[in-house]
Amino acid sequence: MRLKKEKIIVFIDGSNLYHDLVKNFGKAKLDFKAFADFLAGKNKLVQVYYYNAPLNQKDNPSAYQSQQRFFSSLRKIPRFEVKLGRLEKRPKSPPVEKGVDVRIAVDIVTHAYSNIYDIGVVVSGDADFVPAIKTVQDFGKKIVNVCFPKTKSFHLNQICNETITIDKEAFDKICWKKRD
Repeated sequence: MRLKKEKIIVFIDGSNLYHDLVKNFGKAKLDFKAFADFLAGKNKLVQVYYYNAPLNQKDNPSAYQSQQRFFSSLRKIPRFEVKLGRLEKRPKSPPVEKGVDVRIAVDIVTHAYSNIYDIGVVVSGDADFVPAIKTVQDFGKKIVNVCFPKTKSFHLNQICNETITIDKEAFDKICWKKRD
């Protein structure tokens, strides 16, 4: 008898991942295809969603262009989709990402409701996703949280069906871009 492969969708909170990589490993160059393949394992990778907010072109044209090239490179990866929110300026503080977390939570729930995945992999340390995760677990879906040693979320770890903590040794093996 052959076991059925489970359908997996990966939800990547891009800004959260970037800051986690820098804090944990001192750099953020990641081979996203290798990372997604590692997360899917022997299961069927349905889709990878990468969420972020574009920088303001007028504030820093060079950084904006670099980020746009990065988004373009992600879009070339099979089964990869970039979903963007926005940055909102605030007086006397850095811009704030808006619309990203809500979009992730909505996608987690709507794709579960539509039965597009069996396992949702949430790459984030943001506990704001706990209500969405509880909802999809009520639909019978499994949620795996991917986190890093210095940036784990206690609340996500408590609610998710499984937590994968990726340490430097594992990350060096599977995920760093070969070109530095």
